[in-house]
Amino acid sequence: MSTGRIKSFSVKANEVERAWFHVDASDQILGRMATKIATVLMGKHKPTYTPHVDSGDFVVVTNAEKIKLTGKKLDEMTYDSYSYYPGGWKSITAREMRDKHPDRIVSEAVRRMLPKSSLGRKMLKKLKVYTGEDHPHQAQSPASFSF
Repeated sequence: MSTGRIKSFSVKANEVERAWFHVDASDQILGRMATKIATVLMGKHKPTYTPHVDSGDFVVVTNAEKIKLTGKKLDEMTYDSYSYYPGGWKSITAREMRDKHPDRIVSEAVRRMLPKSSLGRKMLKKLKVYTGEDHPHQAQSPASFSF
């Protein structure tokens, strides 16, 4: 009987190869799209996934203003902010957020699905969200990401 050592593979930060993906958010349901994007940002779609290393890829999201929310979420879901001054608590609905800053709806949904640590903040920097068809990352030639 062999008594060989079992080795676990752990990817190093300098060994990670990053790819670029493009997601068209037209008529996509927000939560379902955000879970797929968070998976790619964390690197869980790769066989070399390591929890303590940022091994994810870059994601470019376009047409953020055409995202779909089901049910009554447009009127009932709120985004809160606090200025740390007395009486500085503000709350706006998802409908108001979609009219003013549609890119923040997608980035907030993805942010809430990432780890709540410095590693999660590093992962979120690889997400690029834009309204409209155009984005400045054509030189990276992002591959189309399908759901």
